[in-house]
Amino acid sequence: MSDQRPRTRDQGLEPNGQTFISEKSLVSGPSSPVPARERPSWRAWLLLAPMVAWLTLFVVAPTAILFVYSFCERDELGRVVFSFTWENYQRVVDPVYLRIFGRSIGYAALTTLLCIAAGFPVAYCIGRARATWRDRLLLLVMVPFWTSFLIRTYAWITILKEEGLLNAVLRALPLGLGPTDLLYTPTAVVIGLVYAYLPFMILPIYGSVEKLDGALIEAAHDLGAGPWRVFTAVIFPLTLPGIAAGTLLVFVPAIAMFAITDLMGGARVPLIGNVIQNQFLQARDWPFGAALGTVFMALFAVTYWALLRLRDRGEARA
Repeated sequence: MSDQRPRTRDQGLEPNGQTFISEKSLVSGPSSPVPARERPSWRAWLLLAPMVAWLTLFVVAPTAILFVYSFCERDELGRVVFSFTWENYQRVVDPVYLRIFGRSIGYAALTTLLCIAAGFPVAYCIGRARATWRDRLLLLVMVPFWTSFLIRTYAWITILKEEGLLNAVLRALPLGLGPTDLLYTPTAVVIGLVYAYLPFMILPIYGSVEKLDGALIEAAHDLGAGPWRVFTAVIFPLTLPGIAAGTLLVFVPAIAMFAITDLMGGARVPLIGNVIQNQFLQARDWPFGAALGTVFMALFAVTYWALLRLRDRGEARA
């Protein structure tokens, strides 16, 4: 006698005898053993060899040398003496250098916030634009990279100086605005930092906005959410990984930037990058400069870890 019991959903029939495709089969497909992950062959390692060699020679080795030098001393002629000491790190915590570190972090944080405020609307507009316009708008973001960084910085000097374009426009406008003296001020430094690193904020946020499902935004509007509620509850959490990546690309380099502070700040606003440069090139105190660089790398590692946590939270919400 045949078994008259109806088969379950996973067996392919409903109790009424109709054919049914199980949800489990749609998700996982036909049951089959999962193949073990193969180890990369020697050809794969051979392809990676140039990158590994480059990283070893120009990243790992200089970092190791910097770390070793940070525990050394210097003699009267500025030469490195290989003798273990903690004096360099004791000098790092001197109030003078702590204020410079604090100023550098403050400038970098302000630059990052301004880049987010200016870059997020741009990235959102590009990411939600039509495909034909998207590439053109991205090209406009990339255009500044076609010109040398120093040339763009000198262009801002020409704009901000007393006889520059900005003051010429202010004099021409019937608003009674006198000439401004922005060059060689902290404001000029912030302007230069924001201009230099704004594309590094726009591009990661654009990558997150491009993957944003428009149906979620429409559903939030249909459920009665206002524009601000849609932004805070849907758009911002889903684009948080891009914001975290852009923050990393802007915040860390902005701390150590010394070219803009020298050219647009007139060396009146020294940041930690200026101090490290001076220790290696002028003061010839390589051990102390190495200690400052090591502390800066530690600060970078902490920032990187915090932003990774932030990105993971954003991806978990998504």
